[in-house]
Amino acid sequence: MATIMGEYVDRLITVEMRNRGMNHNIIAPIYDEARREGGGRPITARAAEALVENVGEGDVVLIVTGAGYMPEVPHGESDGPPGAVSIARALYWGLKAVPVYVSEICHAPPIKASSEAAGLMIRDYELAKDRRMGAALITAPEGQSEIDAWADDLLSKMKPKAIIAIERLGPNESGIVHYSTGVAPKNCVNVAPLFDKAAQQGVLSIGIGDNGNEIGFGRIHSFMQDFHPYGRETQTSKPGGAITVTATDIFLPASISNWGAYGIAAMLGFLLKDKELVQDSELEKRIIRACLDAGGWEMRYCTSRFIVDGAEGESSMAIVQLLRDMVRLNIAAPDRGLSHGKMKEVQR
Repeated sequence: MATIMGEYVDRLITVEMRNRGMNHNIIAPIYDEARREGGGRPITARAAEALVENVGEGDVVLIVTGAGYMPEVPHGESDGPPGAVSIARALYWGLKAVPVYVSEICHAPPIKASSEAAGLMIRDYELAKDRRMGAALITAPEGQSEIDAWADDLLSKMKPKAIIAIERLGPNESGIVHYSTGVAPKNCVNVAPLFDKAAQQGVLSIGIGDNGNEIGFGRIHSFMQDFHPYGRETQTSKPGGAITVTATDIFLPASISNWGAYGIAAMLGFLLKDKELVQDSELEKRIIRACLDAGGWEMRYCTSRFIVDGAEGESSMAIVQLLRDMVRLNIAAPDRGLSHGKMKEVQR
C-alpha cells in the first residue's frame, strides 16, 4: 500500500509550475531518471520508509537548508525553510526524533521564524536532545577553511541517524556552488563536506531539490550534464556546469523543493497513521508568511510577496491540503458509506 500511496504523492509534488523564462519542462524527465536510478519505486515512499527504519526516539536528524545570498536575498529564499520545518515537525511528532537544523548564519532567521510559526521552538541543543524540548539550530563557520573540522565535530557530537538536504546548494565538479541559472553566488559556504563525511560513517542521507544545483543531484550528475541547460557550462568563465556532484542515498526531485519535503512528511503520516504529521493549509500559510517576514524572500524578484519559487503561496497551501487529505483517506478504515452495497475484495 505504501507504494500505491507514494505513487500519487510523487505525482502531486512533481506537477511543474514555472515561468518559461526559467529552466522549464524539466521536472518530469528529472524525476523519471531519479526514480529509475533509485530502483523504480516511488521516491517519497522510499525516503519515509528509510526514516522509519533508521530513526527512533531521541535520535538526531540533521536538516540542512539555505539558498540565496547577498546582495539579492541576504537571508535566503522562501523555498527551503518551510520544507525543512515540515520534515522536522513530522520527525519530532511522528518518530519522537530530535531535529537539528543546519544552515549558514545568514539563513538562520527565516529558519527560526518558520519553525516557531509551526510550534516547533528553537532551543539549545542540550535541551532539545536531553529533554526533547523542540528543535535546535546550528550554523556553519563563515570561512570555507573551517568547514572540514566543523563537520567532523558536528557528526562526532550529535551522532545523527539521518541527514536531509532541502534546497541546499552543492558544488559542481570544480568545487563551485551555483544557482540553477549558472550564476555563482559570491557569499556562500560549501557545506557539502558534511554529507561526504556522513556517507563515510554510514549515515542515511536524503536530498531534495528542484533544479540540479541542490545536494542530492549528484546521483544523476551525468544525466543532468546533458539534460540541463547549464549542465556543462555556466554564466561564469570557470570550468564545469551548475549541477552538483554531491549525492545522497535517496534523491527526490520536486517541482518546488518545499513540496518534496511535504511529500515525505505525508508518507510519514501514512506509515505512522497520523494525518497531523502534515501541516494544514492555515499552518502552511503562517509558516510561509513567517519565513518571508524574517527575510526568506521569494527568489524571482527578491521581495516578501506571498510567493515560493514563482508560485503563489496559495498553491503551497493547496498542496498540503491535498496531501493531508490523501493521508486521511488512506489511513481510514475501509468504508463505502450506506448507498454502495457490500465491498468486493480486490487483490492489489
